Amino acid sequence: MQPTREINPFLKSALEFGPVLIFFIAYLRLKDRVFTIGGTEYDGFIVVTAAFIPLLILATGALWALTGKLSRMQVATVILVVVFGGLSVWLNDDRFFKMKPTMIYALFGGLLLFGLLRGKSYLKYVMEEVMPLQDAGWMILTRRLMFCFFALAVANELIWRNFPTETWVYFKTFGLTAAVFAFFMTQGKLFQTYGLEKDQTKE
Repeated sequence: MQPTREINPFLKSALEFGPVLIFFIAYLRLKDRVFTIGGTEYDGFIVVTAAFIPLLILATGALWALTGKLSRMQVATVILVVVFGGLSVWLNDDRFFKMKPTMIYALFGGLLLFGLLRGKSYLKYVMEEVMPLQDAGWMILTRRLMFCFFALAVANELIWRNFPTETWVYFKTFGLTAAVFAFFMTQGKLFQTYGLEKDQTKE
């Protein structure tokens, strides 16, 4: 197995979030344009989506090459972007790409639910090194994050189905990220109550 390597945090952030920001900026510049390719007209959103797919693959591949590791969430995101983004470009229908966040959050929420039904916290396997917690704390955090993921899946469906594409782009770029960040920021009491010192995790 390839060992995990540390890289410059700014480079890591650029590879993780750069493609999404580039998508956002490109959409704002091309949203009102129509491109004729091979006799078929594509609006700016579809063209930007077509460019976003290889960009995300390259950025994720570079991250893997530099660090030697990708999270399951990163791998799943790339797969779903390729599938749903590819369908949007192929069928010239932006609805498939807009469904992608719904699928991602529903998938992760479902995986956490499956683990909880088995009496396990799959979140612990992913984040234990970053946030050492007692087992009871992991179960509570997993349950809360599961509901958060399902809520974000529902929110994405409501936004893309009922609001203009530009509103959805803003929501996807900033709203979803801010929601997850806000979720963890509100869990301070749980981390304080169930947190473990790092030396305790090694015992």
